[in-house]
Amino acid sequence: MRRILLLASLVITSAAAFAQATPAPKDTTKRDTAWKIHGQNTILINESSFKNWAAGGVNSVAANVVFDYDFDYKKANWSWDNKVIVGYGISKQNGTGWRKNDDRIILNSLLGYKAAKYWLYTFYGNFQTQFTNGYAYDANGNRSLISAAFAPAYLTFGPGFAYKRSDNFRVNISPFAARFTIVQNDSLANTGSFGVTPGQHSLFEFGASLDAYYKVAIAKNMTLENILKLYENYLKNPGNVYMDYAVNLYMKVNKSVTVNAGVELISDPNARIAATEDGIVTGYHSLLQVKQIFGAGFTYKF
Repeated sequence: MRRILLLASLVITSAAAFAQATPAPKDTTKRDTAWKIHGQNTILINESSFKNWAAGGVNSVAANVVFDYDFDYKKANWSWDNKVIVGYGISKQNGTGWRKNDDRIILNSLLGYKAAKYWLYTFYGNFQTQFTNGYAYDANGNRSLISAAFAPAYLTFGPGFAYKRSDNFRVNISPFAARFTIVQNDSLANTGSFGVTPGQHSLFEFGASLDAYYKVAIAKNMTLENILKLYENYLKNPGNVYMDYAVNLYMKVNKSVTVNAGVELISDPNARIAATEDGIVTGYHSLLQVKQIFGAGFTYKF
């Protein structure tokens, strides 16, 4: 908890100072009604091919689709911010066939009541899962199941307080947050994947949660987005903090064409990655999870 509060104070202090020096993008959306709905649909395509290339290379193609919507309510002292992100992507390299490179469903909700100019009393909720099975591949191309729809699924919620400078900068801290890890796949549950007791389909945790969001225009037609989630379990190994940090760079070419680059880092003490040999799971271990996506595509905003 002390680590999360210390990091929160650093995030708020540094970002608030930067926000003072960097004018936030003007919000030109009309506020005639309590609800404000906006979002973007993005299709990214990435392709590379080589022939007689002395430096070497592997032909590859990738396609990703991302739906990112915001449903925000504000009236008097009440606010309710909701974000929905749905993404899926596949890639193919010579000799490997098609494999997914993105698969996520994220629902984020923050209900707030104004306490001071930039401070809110809040109730926070977050739900995350995926659509399809995920596999680990060994050197021979054999695969083993490591995840599936609702395996895992994460549900986190709890009361707290938030510093909200604008729609582009907010930090929410919940010192008493419940977190459920759900593993609906029987084979994964039986091996104790994602921290559940072998044979059980869920894990309950109680601890402190931090959720931070910061989006800034760093140049003309170039925007940097930062998303940070932390969770510390009071009930078991409180020093092992779950961390999910994503940074996304959006570069606008014209009204419809964008170039997007993103990196996501996850450190989850409960997410044990399978070690395989000849397609057989031989053990599990925890590693820093890294995902990187880069591509040009089409974006429709509303």
